[in-house]
Amino acid sequence: MPFPITRPRQLRRTESIRCLVRETTLSVDDLIWPIFVKPKSEDEPVASMPGVVRYNPIRAAEEAATAFQSGIKAILIFGIPAYKDETGSASWQDDGVVQQAIRAIKSTTPDLVVIADVCLCEYTSHGHCGVLKDGEVDNDVTLDLLSRQSLSFLRAGVDVIAPSDMMDGRIGHIRKSMDEAGFGNRAIMAYSVKYASAFYGPFRDAAGSAPSFGDRKGYQMDPANVREAVREVQLDIEEGADIVMVKPALAYLDVIQRVRSKTELPLAAFNVSGEYAMIKAAAAMGWLDEKRTVLEILTGIKRAGADLIITYHAREAVQWIKEG
Repeated sequence: MPFPITRPRQLRRTESIRCLVRETTLSVDDLIWPIFVKPKSEDEPVASMPGVVRYNPIRAAEEAATAFQSGIKAILIFGIPAYKDETGSASWQDDGVVQQAIRAIKSTTPDLVVIADVCLCEYTSHGHCGVLKDGEVDNDVTLDLLSRQSLSFLRAGVDVIAPSDMMDGRIGHIRKSMDEAGFGNRAIMAYSVKYASAFYGPFRDAAGSAPSFGDRKGYQMDPANVREAVREVQLDIEEGADIVMVKPALAYLDVIQRVRSKTELPLAAFNVSGEYAMIKAAAAMGWLDEKRTVLEILTGIKRAGADLIITYHAREAVQWIKEG
C-alpha cells in the first residue's frame, strides 16, 4: 500500500492549529438562560434539576443582572402563579408574577433581552395548554387567551414573546393582536417544532405543569415526524414569526438540520430539562466530565444549525467558554 498523500491529522496537532480550522464556534452570545419565577419570597431549589432555582421577581432581577454581567444577553421566563383556574387567568393579570419579574428586570438591567414563554399549562388547574371543552383543548378559544397573556407581558416591557402552546394559528393571532395594540416592533420567537417528548419531566416538576389527566400528544408533535416539522415552521413564518425553534434538541439534531436548510430566519433550539438533568446526574456520579460534556453537546446543537440555544447550563457554560 502506498503511503497516504492526504494527512488530515496534520491539522489536529496542536490546539492553536485546531482553532484555526475549527468549523463551528460556540459563543456566549448563542446562549439563552431560562429562569422560573414564583410569588413566594424564599429561593426554592428544584430537586430534579440541580442548580436550578425558583426565584421571586426581585430575586429574579438580581440573578438576571448577574447573568448579564457575566455575558448572557437573553433570558427566558417561566411563571409559577399564586393561583390556578380552568382558563389560566393569572397569566394575563398585569400584577402577575411574570409581569412583576419583567418590570423588575427591565428596571435594573434594561439591555438584557427578556423573553416570556406564552402558554397556559403553568396557569390552568388541569395542566393543559388551553381551555378544555368536552375533555379536549379548544384551539380557537385558547387563541384569544394567549393573545391576552402576550399583551400583558408586552405592557410589562417584555422584548420577545415565545408561544409554546402549539395551538394552530396562534402566531398569526398573537401577531395581529400585537400590531393592533401598538407592539409591532416586538418580536415573536415561535416554538414551531415542539415534540410530545419524555424529556420534559423535570420542567413539569419545576413549573408544576404536569397535566392532571391524559397527555399533550393531541397538540404537541409526534417524535417520529420530521416533514411535519418543516410544515409547522413554514406556517409560523407565514403567520409572522421572527425566530423559529426546535424543542427538544439532543434527540432532534436531524430536525434542527432539516429546518435550518428550509429557512434563513434565526433558529433556536431548546436544550430541555431532561437533557440537563441527565448530565447533572451522570456528572454527580462521576461518570461524565460535566464541563466537557456540556460544551460538546452545545457545540453539537450549534453544528446542527441552531443560531440560539436555550439551556439551563447557560450560566456555567458562559464561564467555561471564557476559560477556553
